[in-house]
Amino acid sequence: MIRFPAEWEKQAAVLIAWPHHTGDFSNRLDSVEQSYRFIALTIAHHQRLLIVCKDNVHQQHIQQLLDENVSNISFIHADVNDIWVRDTAFLTVENSGQARLCNFRFNGWGEKYPHQNDNALNHKLLQASPFQDIAYMDIDFILEGGSIESDGIDTLMTTRQCLLNPNRNHGLSQHDIEQQLQKYLGAKRVLWLDQANLSGDDTDAHIDTLARFCAADTIAYTSCDNTEDPHYFGLQEMAAQLQAFRTQTGEAYKLIPLPMPAKPLFDEEGQQLPANYANFLIINGAVMVPVYGDANDDIALQRLADCFPEHKIIATPCRPLVHQYGSLHCMTMQFPEGGLSF
Repeated sequence: MIRFPAEWEKQAAVLIAWPHHTGDFSNRLDSVEQSYRFIALTIAHHQRLLIVCKDNVHQQHIQQLLDENVSNISFIHADVNDIWVRDTAFLTVENSGQARLCNFRFNGWGEKYPHQNDNALNHKLLQASPFQDIAYMDIDFILEGGSIESDGIDTLMTTRQCLLNPNRNHGLSQHDIEQQLQKYLGAKRVLWLDQANLSGDDTDAHIDTLARFCAADTIAYTSCDNTEDPHYFGLQEMAAQLQAFRTQTGEAYKLIPLPMPAKPLFDEEGQQLPANYANFLIINGAVMVPVYGDANDDIALQRLADCFPEHKIIATPCRPLVHQYGSLHCMTMQFPEGGLSF
């Protein structure tokens, strides 16, 4: 029996890939690294952290930046095209009680960007000691971790705009894709949302910017009450779809609306950035919530605190990250307890 663990289950480690001066963040690397430093030290305080970096020089630079006790941090050397490991690193399933690493294909979010190193990342990870002696499978199916949400039982949530996009698995029907999700992730049910991407999101509407399981019966979702906002009608329709979803026992989900930031963020070219609060990360004993120095930060923090009464809620500065169209969840990948070899 195959099961895709929920994010709130006990974790062995979180993986991140540290940005480099040759990467997309080169024009704002200092501010991005300050966010990375906060995120890295926060995760390492709660559990083991794995950092993918370019080489020894890059590792030494990162260690100097962290300048604290890094005994809970391990480094892995590998080249990456992008730092968004949510979409490139292994997805971990439980197969008859044993962890199995699933290496799905990655094609640069529909051939939008160079991706050779990203698609090869997992085979580099296999050479590192935490990944050795763990069963793995190469899967000839394009799938990004940010495009699916698991309730830890048998249900996945996703968007048609991403998984059914012909730039991913061209020629496969919704039924075909559901069969792949059942075969490799154990999904007996798939909750499909019809929802366009947030402005600036180039992933074709990843679910982790829109709607997230907080428990098997609870979904937090990006909402909008401002009728002047171009997202208003689409997000109202998404809320209605969420209201129609039912749990395994036939009950309505408990729905937690998360506001959009009150003041939209834009890049230097005037492109709106996909800042949102649904891109939170659950770690052992805490929930890290992206914040942007916005008036709605506190509302999102309080609503997620209500969802996770047993967790510490940690406001996590992510304003620099959204300049490359992702946020906290996009840059991290958790591995469940037993999913790595330490």
